Parts: sequence; structure tokens; C-alpha cells
Amino acid sequence: MIVKSLAVRLGGALLTVLLASLVAFVILRVLPGDPVRLILGPLAGSRALAAERSALGLDQPIYIQYVTYVAAFVHGNWGFDYNSGQPILAEVTARLPASLELGFYALLLAFVGAVLTAVAAVYFNWKGPDYFFRAGAYFSLGSPPFWVGLMALIVFVQYLGVLPGPTGRLSTGVPAPPTLTHFYTFDAILSGQWGTFVDAARHLLLPAATLGLASYGYLYRLLRNSLLQVVDEEFMAVCRSKGLTRWQTMFRHALPNSLLPAVTGGGLLVAQLVAGSVLVETVYNWPGVGQLVVQSILVREYGVVEAFVLLSALAFVAVNLVVDALYVLIDPRVRRPA
Repeated sequence: MIVKSLAVRLGGALLTVLLASLVAFVILRVLPGDPVRLILGPLAGSRALAAERSALGLDQPIYIQYVTYVAAFVHGNWGFDYNSGQPILAEVTARLPASLELGFYALLLAFVGAVLTAVAAVYFNWKGPDYFFRAGAYFSLGSPPFWVGLMALIVFVQYLGVLPGPTGRLSTGVPAPPTLTHFYTFDAILSGQWGTFVDAARHLLLPAATLGLASYGYLYRLLRNSLLQVVDEEFMAVCRSKGLTRWQTMFRHALPNSLLPAVTGGGLLVAQLVAGSVLVETVYNWPGVGQLVVQSILVREYGVVEAFVLLSALAFVAVNLVVDALYVLIDPRVRRPA
């Protein structure tokens, strides 16, 4: 039964990736603008344009172009970025670690912040802290990431001057750590470069907090509602009767039993992090894949955008597939037929 359930989810995941890539491929093909003209320049003649269009396969029907593109993508041929003069795969590979490090810390800040504030809100239910944290969750869900990023730069960089500006992953003159995990913070710790670690962490703080803000609001509301249901269960009264304090029962028993819905909802956060990274990396001049996508859109280099959409769909589906697999293993009710 477990194998069958996972097989159904795997089939749905593959279909989702194909549909997402197809929609992105078609939309980018019907947008105004001639990519061949952008490659050869405004002075190219009609024969040169026709020859280049034939060489790129753009004179083929769109369904043949799509099949060719997917086959080439699977084999590692993601196309060529004519704006930078580099293969798209090499560009994405070089920038991906910066995006992964930013996303990791954004999710970490969102999860830790949501757990702490949700427990405090339920402990002080319908009191001042509860109202304050709920207002913060509404603010985080309703605030655009690019606006939050700009406000954070104005407050913490321009006026207070406590954090570095949008200068990338490290300040000028700070040596990069040896490449071990491609995460500057991890590599700096492993190599003992504590100055580099502090500088990398200071550069990560604002963009990670900005990117994880919406995820925090979602996780907070999910955990708070789940905790409110758990604290009313009979076993919580039994725990209190054994001499445990209210804080002990919250962290030892209520919180572990409330995290299961967050496992399912956590997969949805990947879409928020991917979508938000495009704007956040641009605001903070973060040298990740999101910034590359914005630069490619401005010069109509749609090959990079197509690769980003397909990678995003793969990441989203893969994470949710893992979440579904964990949920099937954890909760036997999911394996039972309706």
C-alpha cells in the first residue's frame, strides 16, 4: 500500500513538472520580441536571421521545440546565455549555492521564529503577547518582500548603520572561505575563519529575514491553531497532574504533537521562497539565481527564465514528494482507503 501510494504521488509529481515547464515554454514563446534579432543585432539581414532561426530550431513547430528543449535539459544542455557569453548550466551552477544558502537561513529563521512565538501566543492566549504576535503574522503575510527589503535597508543600513549594505555575500576586502560546502557560513566555520563567518552572517541577516517573513506568518498561524487544539486534549491535563509546569508541557508534549501539520504545510513554503527570492536577491544585490533571472528578463534572455522555471518546479515537486512520503510513513490513516 505504501509503494502504491508513493507511486501515485510520483506520477502526479512528474505530470506537474511537465505542465509547469510547458506553460512557461509556451508563454515565453508568444511574448513579443525576436530572440534571434537580439542575438544578431539590429543590422542583421533577413538571410542571417533565417539561418540563425533554423540553427536554433525556432522554425520548427512549437511542440517539436518543446520536446527538443526537454530532452536537451535532461541531458544537461540548458542552452547558451548570449548576453553573458556563458552556458546557462554553468551560470546557474555558479549562482545556485548563494540562493540555497539564503533560502536555508530564511526557512530556519521562519521556523524557529514561528515555533517560539506560537508557543508564547498559546501560553498567553487572548492576552497582549497573543494579539501582538497575531498582528505580526498578518503583517508578514500581507507585506510584499521587495517593499520589506527596501524598508529594512533604509532603517538598518542608512539610518542605524548596524548592518552592511547590499554588497553581495561578503564585504569588500573580506576573503572568501575555502570551498567545502559552498555555504560561506559553513565553510568559514569549518576553516576557522571567524571574521569571514561574522561578515557573511551580517550580510545574510536582512535578506534571509525578508525572504522568510511570509513563511514565518504561514507557519505561525498553522502552529498556533494546531497548538490550541492540542492543549485542550486530556493527556495535557495528565502531564500537568504529574508535576510538570505549563511551559514544560507546552514544549515537551504539546509542541511535538502539533508539528505534524507543519510537515505537510512546510512543502508549500518552497513556492514562497522561490518566488520571493527573485525580488529579494535583486533588492539586496545577492548574487543568486533569482538576480540572474531578473537580469535575463530585462534583456529578454528567455533561456535562463525557462531553466529557472523548470528547476523551480522540480524543487517544489521534490520537496512536496518527500513531505508526502514522510506523512504516509508517519500517519497510518493516509494509507487507508477512504
